[in-house]
Amino acid sequence: MTNQPGQVALVRCNDYDPARVCDAVARGLSLLGGIEQYVRPSERILLKVNLLAATVPAKAVTTHPSVFEAVAKQALAAGAHVSYGDSPGFGRPEFAAKRAGLTVVGEALGLTFADFVNGKVVSNPNGKQLKQFTLAAGILESDGVISLPKLKTHALTRMTGAVKNQFGCIPGFLKGEFHARMSEMDRFARMLVDLTQFIHPRLYVMDAIEAMEGNGPRSGRPRAVHALLFSEDPVAMDAVACRLINLDPALVPTLRWGEELGLGTYTRAEIVGDPIEPLVVADFKVNRAQQGKRGAMPQWLAKRLRNLMVPRPVIDTVLCTRCGTCIKVCPVTPKVVDFRGMHGSERPTQPPSYDYSRCIRCYCCQEMCPESAIVVETPLLGRLLHLENK
Repeated sequence: MTNQPGQVALVRCNDYDPARVCDAVARGLSLLGGIEQYVRPSERILLKVNLLAATVPAKAVTTHPSVFEAVAKQALAAGAHVSYGDSPGFGRPEFAAKRAGLTVVGEALGLTFADFVNGKVVSNPNGKQLKQFTLAAGILESDGVISLPKLKTHALTRMTGAVKNQFGCIPGFLKGEFHARMSEMDRFARMLVDLTQFIHPRLYVMDAIEAMEGNGPRSGRPRAVHALLFSEDPVAMDAVACRLINLDPALVPTLRWGEELGLGTYTRAEIVGDPIEPLVVADFKVNRAQQGKRGAMPQWLAKRLRNLMVPRPVIDTVLCTRCGTCIKVCPVTPKVVDFRGMHGSERPTQPPSYDYSRCIRCYCCQEMCPESAIVVETPLLGRLLHLENK
């Protein structure tokens, strides 16, 4: 691994035709010196895909099977023993992989499905935010990791890509505990930086052929970007991804903290390969609102008015099927969102409701809603204050 810090290979790829994707992946890797820079014969290489939820590839929620297949073939050709996996936000990893179209590819190539259910506590002495993590066994049993993120919007971090993809290395509902313990966005971002530094993937390959805009990372709309990105630097990769969707990288907390804590650089990202200008989607739907100015309101007053200012999840009562997924994934005890006024085994007749006074704004409910029935909305006072702070 000898590339310059901040170097990102950008390759145009118009669709998910397997042959076209294979050619694009081969070209992207050649721009960085070839797969041999990252994989040696007989090594155990894990492909950390994005399996947020059990959805079909056309929804643009998960790493597309064509991208997964192309990278896997490259690693196999280099002589590696290849496994793959992720821990979805809800449900069994095996079911999510099958639904996302990865299982059929993995079986055809003879890949191992890694263990992302069981975990082990590991020490992280160099961590700035956390000194230990519980990581999936599949990560700890590998010699090296190649991370395959998907470009999507995100309610908490604005966009999710290379840095945040490692969050799935924490198994099961343990991820929810991090939201509960680190409800402040900056603390959560620093934790993600610590996690990525500890796992230290050798290479990142981002699927941005079709990204997700709007109500991401699960309930948004697929939007063609026609790009694949390759880098050793996750911060630089996410910065280039931000440019593709016309988002200021400085607004993304994982990038600001990623550069400050030494994970990578977003201010000195360098693109090799195809020019970025023809690929930029200027009207991509993503949160571009600037942060309010510090000192605009006394802290004690801001705290009391938090529920009237801070963006919060809201349930669309027409779309809600009362499945209870939002309740199951809420990391707060007792649950912030719940069916109110029910007794015993009664079936719910109304959608769940929120106690916003205890809501930590982790947006896990919005992220995992299978019906796209939860959106994040800014209350009126928050919108007015944002206008004043511009």
